[in-house]
Amino acid sequence: MLVGYGKEYQVIVVGAGHAGCEAALAAARMGCSTLLLTMGLDVVAMMSCNPSIGGLAKGHIVHEIDALGGEMGLNADATAIQFRRLNTRKGPAVRASRAQSDRMTYSARMKKIIESEEMLDLKQATVMSVEVGERGVRGVRTREGLFFASQNVVLTTGTFMRGLIHMGLQNFSGGRAGEPASLGLSDCLRDLGFSVGRLKTGTPARLSQRSIDFSKLQEQTGDTHIRGFSFLNNGLDVSQLPCHIANTNERTHEIIRNNLHQSPLYTGAIEGIGPRYCPSIEDKVVRFPERNSHQTFLEPEGRDSSEIYPSGMSTSLPPDVQLQFYRSMVGLEQVEIMRPGYAIEYDFVEPVQIRKSLETKLIDGLFNAGQINGTSGYEEAAAQGLMAGINAARRAMHRSPLVLGRDQAYIGVMIDDLTTQPTREPYRMFTSRSEYRLLLREDNADQRLTPLGRDVGLVDDSRWLKYEAKQVEFSKGLRVIEQRRISSSHKEILDSLELGDLSQGLSLKEVLRRPEIAIEQIVPFVDELASCGAEALEQLEIAVKYEGYIERQYQQVERMRGLEGQSLPASIDYMHITGLSQEVKERLAEVLPETLGQASRIQGVTPAAIAVLSIYLKRWKKEQQN
Repeated sequence: MLVGYGKEYQVIVVGAGHAGCEAALAAARMGCSTLLLTMGLDVVAMMSCNPSIGGLAKGHIVHEIDALGGEMGLNADATAIQFRRLNTRKGPAVRASRAQSDRMTYSARMKKIIESEEMLDLKQATVMSVEVGERGVRGVRTREGLFFASQNVVLTTGTFMRGLIHMGLQNFSGGRAGEPASLGLSDCLRDLGFSVGRLKTGTPARLSQRSIDFSKLQEQTGDTHIRGFSFLNNGLDVSQLPCHIANTNERTHEIIRNNLHQSPLYTGAIEGIGPRYCPSIEDKVVRFPERNSHQTFLEPEGRDSSEIYPSGMSTSLPPDVQLQFYRSMVGLEQVEIMRPGYAIEYDFVEPVQIRKSLETKLIDGLFNAGQINGTSGYEEAAAQGLMAGINAARRAMHRSPLVLGRDQAYIGVMIDDLTTQPTREPYRMFTSRSEYRLLLREDNADQRLTPLGRDVGLVDDSRWLKYEAKQVEFSKGLRVIEQRRISSSHKEILDSLELGDLSQGLSLKEVLRRPEIAIEQIVPFVDELASCGAEALEQLEIAVKYEGYIERQYQQVERMRGLEGQSLPASIDYMHITGLSQEVKERLAEVLPETLGQASRIQGVTPAAIAVLSIYLKRWKKEQQN
């Protein structure tokens, strides 16, 4: 018998991982009464795999979450033990931030933030089903026999739906090592008509710090100048811990090859599809036989933890085999395993069944975010959680959803990809997925998204004032370099910048365009620039040096807007449109694209098919008007 809880929430979030935390905080901060349900109160925002935030493209996403008013960037900055900025010698589009986090502190701080949010209730319960009525979702039912009512539910189930852990030839139910799987919910979703699939991911063993001979390994320290993820943190003073680099060798690979018969990946015990870009160590050895060594970074899990995370070494081999191959590596000859690595299979819901708002097409008021949508990574999950929380709250307020375009954010690229393309493996964000990556840099995420965060109610006055001050600095700096000219009379600056004699003179903007000259070389000679912050100066230099490329990308955006602006009604029956192949009809009917632009990105939908659709849409609109 169901027992009503006696309180109806405007938004319910199921699961308190990285997606669930962002979703619940967003909804509550926007003024909605919100309930966050988790199977365990002690594992809120747990870093199930690697103890780090950011990286290539993922760092861009964290900056975007922060710019919109999310929590991940602030939490990462507050709990970091090492910072590194990647690709600093490459172009600005691919420069990315990464931070090692204190795993337990990250979780504890996020839980404290959630518990202190006035409009948010945090409760421990296991959700068994989503209850649905004629008008859409009604609430959720728990294993404990309680019914929590809400017309807006966000599912962020992570790897817990029918989770199955594999260690060698042994397997057992679990959503994470030491935690039970969620049983019943995926069956409920199937019964409601959703297409549910199966994916796989994995994690490496955790090694004992005191059993490693670090003197034999290469040390990797953090950056001297620390730049955090949050735009609220101009400079951070953090006592950083080093990582160390170790390498596999031929003996390691021989041990792995000799034990493939004990790997569920190669015995057929695992049916789920794993991430192509984050393969297990046994997968690397098999797929790249020409490689006699693979690198691993030994990353500390926290300041007060002796556990070491060996990145890139996820495995599902038996624990005794794991110990053998680790001990074959230099520096790890006496290593002890504190927790063995494992693979995990879990259910996900095919994301072509959701709209760009992350609301499901099948059931009004039901939103999916995170690994339930077939993604991998904390950052991808948190971004989806933030958007689902925003849109669940906006639905509760009877407002239209916030949808980010591919030209606005990597978050928009990811959601468009998920809702358009079939899921063949866990989705991971890369800068190469964006056709406008020079526009979607880390440094300008605030310019792109903070006004939107302000509009939805997640950017408070202090953040907004800081944002406005930076824009004023940027505008002032741009005026200065456009208007200030130097000539042969400015001998000091000419000599410093090695410009030679300038008979006609140049503006500072023209000087800065030169690839060999950095803005830091100009600042000492211009008082107005010296008063600008480092972030504004960086944006100024990028805007000048890449002006032509940036303008070209804006022109590409304008050309695509014509297609993006043409909405495709959900009522269109694609199967009866003449001129389309059967394959195209089936793909369009499966995805139900919202615009011609989205339709153009569906695999198998040709430019000729888009032309047919465009003609059909014009006729359809005329018929509707008549």
